[in-house]
Amino acid sequence: KGVMDHMYVYVNGKIVPREEAQLSAFDHGFLYGLGLFETFRTYDGHPFLLDDHLARLNCGLSELHIARQFGRAEAVDIIERLLRANELRDAYVRFNVSAGVGDLGLSTEQYLRPTIIVYMKPLPPAAPQEGKEGVILTTTRNSPEGDQRLKSHHYLNNMIGKWELGNRPHAEGIFLNREGAVAEGIVSNIFWIKGGVVYTPAPSVGILNGITRQFVIALLNELHIPIEEGVYPLSDLYEADEVFITNSLQEIVPLHRIGHRVYLGQNGPVTCALQRHYRRFTDTLWTRNELSERMNR
Repeated sequence: KGVMDHMYVYVNGKIVPREEAQLSAFDHGFLYGLGLFETFRTYDGHPFLLDDHLARLNCGLSELHIARQFGRAEAVDIIERLLRANELRDAYVRFNVSAGVGDLGLSTEQYLRPTIIVYMKPLPPAAPQEGKEGVILTTTRNSPEGDQRLKSHHYLNNMIGKWELGNRPHAEGIFLNREGAVAEGIVSNIFWIKGGVVYTPAPSVGILNGITRQFVIALLNELHIPIEEGVYPLSDLYEADEVFITNSLQEIVPLHRIGHRVYLGQNGPVTCALQRHYRRFTDTLWTRNELSERMNR
C-alpha cells in the first residue's frame, strides 16, 4: 500500500481518513466549478507565505459570492491538526473551498455554507538539480473567466496542456496566449534574464498571479536586481541568458533548455542568488510584506 492510503483529510471541521472524505452530489463546486484552492508547503511545520495565500483565497471567495473568509489562526489550527494526524512536518497542503450545496440551476444567492476541505500529502520528489526542460505548447492559454485568473476548479486548459506535454516529470509545458505572448507554465510562472534584467509576463497576459511569483519579485526588488513585467514575444524568451520557473511546491527551478535553445540553467547567477535567498525565509515568513525588514536584519 502506498503512503497516500493512510492520509488524513480535513472536511468541514473534522479530520477523517481519505476514504471517508466525501462531498455532496449537489455541491456547486462540483456542478458549476465554483471552488477555489491554494497549494503551499510547510517547512518543519511552518506554512510558508500562508498570509499571502489566504489573502488571495479570501479575495477570490468574495468574487465567487462565497460568504467565508479565513484568518491565519484558523488556517494554522487546521494545518497543525492535519500535520499531527499525518505525522508530517514537511508537507504539501491543498486548502480548498467549494461553494457548497445548492439546488440545480444557477443561483444568484450568496453561498453561506461552503465545503472546506484541506488535503495533505508528503512532498513530491524535488526537481532535478540541473532543472527542467521547457516545452512550448501549441495549446494556447485561455483568457480568464473574469477580470483576473482565479486558482479555481476550472482546470481544463491546464489539463489540455498537460495531455499535450505527456508524462514528462523533468519537463514543463509553456503556454503562449492567443496573441502569441509568453504566458506561464502548466503549473508555474516563468521568468528570464537578459543583460542583467529580469523579465516576467504581466498578469494582464492572462496568467495566474502566483504567490511564489510575487515573492520572487519582492526578493528581486530587495536585491536591487531590475525586474520588468510586460507582454513579451517568444523570441525574447529564446534570446535570454537564464530562464527559471516558480511555484509554491517546487520553489525556483531553472530551465536548462527550451527546444534547441540552451540556457545557463543551474549555473545562472541570478537563479542561484534567488534560490539561496529563498531558503533563508521558508521556515519563518508569513507574507512577502515582512521581507524588507527581515532582509535588513
